[in-house]
Amino acid sequence: MYKYLTTSLFLLVSLLTFAQTGTVKGRVYNQKNNEPLEFATIRIQGTTNGTTTDLEGNYEIVYRPGFYRLEVSYVGYETTLSAEVQIQGNQTAFIDIAVPESSTLIDEVVVRPTFNLKKIESPVSFLTIGVSDIEKAAGVNRDVSKALQSLPGVGATDPNRNDLIVRGGGPSENVFYLDGIEIPIINHFATQGSSGGVVGIINPDFVREVNFYTGAFPANRPNALSSVMDIRQKDGSRDRIHTQLGIGASDAAFTMDGPIGDKTTFIVSARQSYLQLLFKFIGLPFLPTYNDFQVKYKYQIDPKNELSIIGLGAIDNMTLNTDLQEDGTESQRYLLDYLPVYQQWNYTIGAVYKHFSDNYFDTWVLSRNMLRNKNFKYPDNDESQPKISDYRSDEAENKFRFERSYPDLPVKLLIGAGVAYSHYENETNRKVFSNGSLNDLIYNTKLDLWSYQAFIQASDTYLNNRLSLSLGLNTIGNNFNNNMKNPLNQVSPRFSASYRLTDKWDINANVGRYAMRPAYTTLGYKDASGLFINKNENLKHIISNQAIAGFAYELNFKLRFNLEGFYKLYNNYPLSVTDGMSIAGKGTDYGQVGDEEIVSTGKGRAYGIEFSGKLVDYKGLNSTITYTLFKSEFTGADGIYRPSNWDTRHMVNLLGSYNLPKNWNISMRWRFVGGAPYSPIDVDLSTNKDAWSVNNRPYIDYANYNTLRLKDSHQLDLRIDKEYYFKKMMLNFYLDVQNAYNFQSENPPIYTNKDASGMIMNDPSDPEKQLLRQLDSFSGTVLPAIGVMIKF
Repeated sequence: MYKYLTTSLFLLVSLLTFAQTGTVKGRVYNQKNNEPLEFATIRIQGTTNGTTTDLEGNYEIVYRPGFYRLEVSYVGYETTLSAEVQIQGNQTAFIDIAVPESSTLIDEVVVRPTFNLKKIESPVSFLTIGVSDIEKAAGVNRDVSKALQSLPGVGATDPNRNDLIVRGGGPSENVFYLDGIEIPIINHFATQGSSGGVVGIINPDFVREVNFYTGAFPANRPNALSSVMDIRQKDGSRDRIHTQLGIGASDAAFTMDGPIGDKTTFIVSARQSYLQLLFKFIGLPFLPTYNDFQVKYKYQIDPKNELSIIGLGAIDNMTLNTDLQEDGTESQRYLLDYLPVYQQWNYTIGAVYKHFSDNYFDTWVLSRNMLRNKNFKYPDNDESQPKISDYRSDEAENKFRFERSYPDLPVKLLIGAGVAYSHYENETNRKVFSNGSLNDLIYNTKLDLWSYQAFIQASDTYLNNRLSLSLGLNTIGNNFNNNMKNPLNQVSPRFSASYRLTDKWDINANVGRYAMRPAYTTLGYKDASGLFINKNENLKHIISNQAIAGFAYELNFKLRFNLEGFYKLYNNYPLSVTDGMSIAGKGTDYGQVGDEEIVSTGKGRAYGIEFSGKLVDYKGLNSTITYTLFKSEFTGADGIYRPSNWDTRHMVNLLGSYNLPKNWNISMRWRFVGGAPYSPIDVDLSTNKDAWSVNNRPYIDYANYNTLRLKDSHQLDLRIDKEYYFKKMMLNFYLDVQNAYNFQSENPPIYTNKDASGMIMNDPSDPEKQLLRQLDSFSGTVLPAIGVMIKF
């Protein structure tokens, strides 16, 4: 009976399915002055299907469903590719395309279609994630951060976290922009002072494209040492109101977009998680629940002026799965002993105003963001007892930035400046073990900070467009101390060059110096006497000097290869006074990082090579291979270089997808990561009962920091999608299976102070000591997920 009903339902859906073509519409305009380009040729890349724009620069193309880029060509202008757009059956997608004027007379140009999306300011280390990489990729679960973890040079610390470890740098070295507005938080349950979390905040329904820089950062993107993520959002539809409902592996989502009059569009969404159900099912000791909200409003004031307003917010709560205290494994009970309860919320709201003139265009950005991070812990998770730790912190920033671009001076010129006012509060009450005894650390902080930035970047092409050069300069500063106030201490020049050897080969290079402000948790830290212990001239901006060079081979828009080598040298890296180690190794856990006494005397280095190859839409097949060989090391107080926590040496990604007939799609991702280093424990300190009571877990032996190494790990993820198109509705069903062959990854060993029955093991020879017992630790489970999306 069940088989009969299933077959009947499938046949009914098939019979109701309408014509499987969709429409893409938009406007083609001059990037400099926003004037429409009439009679420009626009076509779907790799096909002859296209059209020409009308007198207002508008176009309309009807084509079969799929993910495509549009190619625009026009005399006197550069051949331009759009961001990736998804065409859906019986639906209309919208994308506007800005086209820059050509800087060279047309009869001097060496003709070569620009199929890649390389930028003149960043000819190396620039990668683009399209909507297909987020929507259909196996193991990604429509999460922007997880999609980035498949790129060359990008590592991951844990399958359940979204930390970005880029080219051996720390997780706190990344910055994020949403439509030009800086957003400090992109993940739920974010680690304060770092970049990680459990799952992304950005709703993929909003994402048009993600530009990701792993080096060669543009001058107008300061405070980055390892990466810049620049997310471009879609505008709302201009034809009618559209609604999309989605149920995925971790949340349910509602998205609505459409027009408000002739000049205004909007897109708004809300998501509610049920991740705690999944985590409880697979036996994790922490149960996260989150909600997020997102909105974009765009007003086309007139042909020369436009205004966009965005909003982004999240509410996160993580409780403990206390049922495991009796029914769980020893490893699960161990985690419950030390994990606190987390409560967090954050938001960003901002406005971007653009003005187009005949010879330049301006961008004005005004924004505010705030994060409240709270966590606390009861002994044995017994709420009738006094807390052993209680933490609450607020970070609020108000920012203003101005940019002016001159695209057709003798050189392309970008200038700008910005100012920010920040307010930081912290209330801390926790136990610490110092100088051989147990003490209370209690302090309250209120810190106000003014910061500034200024930048300039000049770029041009020479030798018939074969040679591209770009020179940039920026500086940042703040009023925390005299060292960080002086702009000369943070002057950051960068220079890029690219030379076209043949119509298929490019050689590219960049050298640069980059600066980043220490975290607010470090600036606002107080010692037990209530003093801003870090407010002295020993705290400085972190500096990274980088060099990158490589080759790019592009047979055509379907097949390309890239090889790059990089070297990063860090100075002024924050060191923990307590343990004498670099805080670069911290920030890949929940809570906060940097709230301790710091000195800026650490150094670091990371170097390696990256290879990537990409095949695009070859008879329905898309595939990517990446390989990274690297080394990452940081010094401690003794000046000795030691491997970082993510110095895995080798990273391999194999990705593939295939479009089957009747709107079926299959995809896979296989990832190999070399064994990560880890440290033995300090047995003497860890067996001290008072010391153990602070964290309920052992202490690291910093004298032998990261001298041990785990085994290599790997994982296979699979996904299958099926889309149905009706007259006014689209259905998408998918099945995603992570860790398909159930690989068990080795973790650092766990040490518990309890026996198998849960009793503390006292040391019979010393009442102030305890015994420890080692537990092997492995992780990995087959994780299937079913999802459905409905758009109408």
